[in-house]
Amino acid sequence: MGISERKEREREDMQRLILNAARALFLENGFEKTSIRAIADVIEYSPATIYLYFKDKNEIFYELHEQAFLALEEEFKGVFLIRDPFAQLVELGHLYTKWAVENPGLYDLCFLMEAPMEALACRQESWKKGKGAFDLLKNVIQRCIEAGYFKAHDLDTTALTVWSYIHGLVTIYLKKRMDVFEEERDMERISESYALFVRMLRDGL
Repeated sequence: MGISERKEREREDMQRLILNAARALFLENGFEKTSIRAIADVIEYSPATIYLYFKDKNEIFYELHEQAFLALEEEFKGVFLIRDPFAQLVELGHLYTKWAVENPGLYDLCFLMEAPMEALACRQESWKKGKGAFDLLKNVIQRCIEAGYFKAHDLDTTALTVWSYIHGLVTIYLKKRMDVFEEERDMERISESYALFVRMLRDGL
């Protein structure tokens, strides 16, 4: 291994160390308490060292957000084993909800927190990870239209409507807004609500 290759590997190892520490702190203590100094304390380096690898805290959270989307994409792989497009769409909703409930911190990072998007704005780049997930949803809906399940509505609007429902449902749960109900059967209510939405999709689009 040459000098340049070794230096690049060392750089990647340090970036990985920083990101792993930041993720662990974030999932345990939240965004506000995951400071550059706190990360530095965990990895036993100075805060100045971290700035050699990341511009700021938002840049770190942007990279964590990218990794979280890779985990979500992995969750979605099961959809491709299903042939019927409407069944694919239904399963996509199940998998999205399951991942969100099991990974509330990462879901927050992907879809609710401003930090990754602020870093993205500084880079003047498009939201590739978000667009990739949205394009997957659009492709499934397009197949539903071609199979005769839905009328030929505007594809973007239809996909946004489906995403908005699922996102809203899991966000109400994750942000403790299910407390409006007296009975504590949150997951059962989520399942019932989603089943109703699926019937509405099948009968009304």
